[in-house]
Amino acid sequence: MEEPIYETPAPEPETVEPASPGWGRFFLDVLETLLLSAALFLAINALSARVRVDGFSMVPTLQNGEFVLVNRLAYRFDVPHRGDIVVFHFPLDPASQDLIKRVIGLPGDNISVSGGIVHVNGQPLSEPYIAAAPLYTGDWLVPPDELFVLGDNRNDSSDSHAWGMLPMKEIVGKAIFIYWPFPDWKMIDHYDFTKAAQ
Repeated sequence: MEEPIYETPAPEPETVEPASPGWGRFFLDVLETLLLSAALFLAINALSARVRVDGFSMVPTLQNGEFVLVNRLAYRFDVPHRGDIVVFHFPLDPASQDLIKRVIGLPGDNISVSGGIVHVNGQPLSEPYIAAAPLYTGDWLVPPDELFVLGDNRNDSSDSHAWGMLPMKEIVGKAIFIYWPFPDWKMIDHYDFTKAAQ
């Protein structure tokens, strides 16, 4: 007669209670988050700047109170071009004031304004972006490492026609995007100059 075979019951699985996170882990997570946030903040500030348009010197292109994103690296590997809109430290007060204007003349250019038209090296500019034709006249030669800049609101702008040339070393970067107010979101158009039809 065969002996009965008794199966031994399977052992109950061991249950492990999850360890409650301690204060040490919580503070470590907070510290990691703060360090990552600080690193991102520094990286973004190294690559870009955010400026508020204060005044009407760039109307109609930029309006008073708009916030603009500026590419700080735009001229690290390139040079400014005629038509670029740039943010810079005001040469007469670089420590406390930044301005935004459009590049009109490059080093070596002859700039003249007469009869309401801006000429670069004798060629009249077609400027559909300005508020009104300039009422002033003048002639300027742009020295090396400097730029001639004007506001798009020619008759209500403190710019190179009033205070002289902009040293390139004072440039903060190239204005690229209006990000506030929300309805005004758009890329900033950097006009490619063409000769005015004569």
